[in-house]
Amino acid sequence: GLTVVAVGTSAPELVVTLGSAWEGSADMALGNILGSNVANTLLILGVCALYTPLALKRTMRRREIPFVLLATLVLAVLVNDGAVSGAPVSLLSRGDGLALLGYFAVYMYYMFSLSKEVGGEPQSPVTRKSMPVAGLMLLAGIACLALGGRWVVSGASAIALDLGMSEALIGLTVLAVGTSLPEIATSVAAVVQGDADMAVGNVVGSNVFNILWILGISATITPLGYNPMLNLDMILLILATILFFVFTFTGKRHRIDRLEGTCFLFLYIAYIGFLLLRG
Repeated sequence: GLTVVAVGTSAPELVVTLGSAWEGSADMALGNILGSNVANTLLILGVCALYTPLALKRTMRRREIPFVLLATLVLAVLVNDGAVSGAPVSLLSRGDGLALLGYFAVYMYYMFSLSKEVGGEPQSPVTRKSMPVAGLMLLAGIACLALGGRWVVSGASAIALDLGMSEALIGLTVLAVGTSLPEIATSVAAVVQGDADMAVGNVVGSNVFNILWILGISATITPLGYNPMLNLDMILLILATILFFVFTFTGKRHRIDRLEGTCFLFLYIAYIGFLLLRG
């Protein structure tokens, strides 16, 4: 969930963000990542927790969730050149992109080292397949996710542009939800099959991948100008991640229950309403 599934479900974000960055639509690229991470945290975890309380392993609470918060805080510092260093223009530079990719390499090393130590069997029944067959299925699934996500986003973006929505608003809403569809489908399917670890791991891993891997690659290819208006969305993402962490201590510890899931969904609906009013 934290690695392989996160890579696959983040494929649409990669396609859309790289395409937006290449076309010079930095607001759309950055808005897509921020909006996707907000949707992953508030919308997907909210829906999954409403279906069934999500039990979390201790390592998820102590290591993975704090790492997501750290990655988000690092991004907030890197893009706010004006506030941090007094620069006339704020942007995610190539140097920032390389720094994010360096953090991503550390994350992947840590995750694979942890997997060797922990090991264990999946919670849900898994049909064993040969490595070539499993690899082909994985690649085909990722390709379909990327293509399907691109179609959804292209159609929705065209409609949004016709309605006069700004690039930042499109990225935070239409693109964010559209590219998060694989995360929604994967996490809900995992929860239905009784594998809460996979569902939560997919959300946490996707959030890390979106910031460190996708924005790292995009900024390395072409610097992304940062619109300070997105700081409100950045703050919400930081607060949502902190709330996710706090909820693992409230109520019955080490789990996200239905009441907390309802709180996530209420916050997301309120956020979308605020975005539409802000324009």
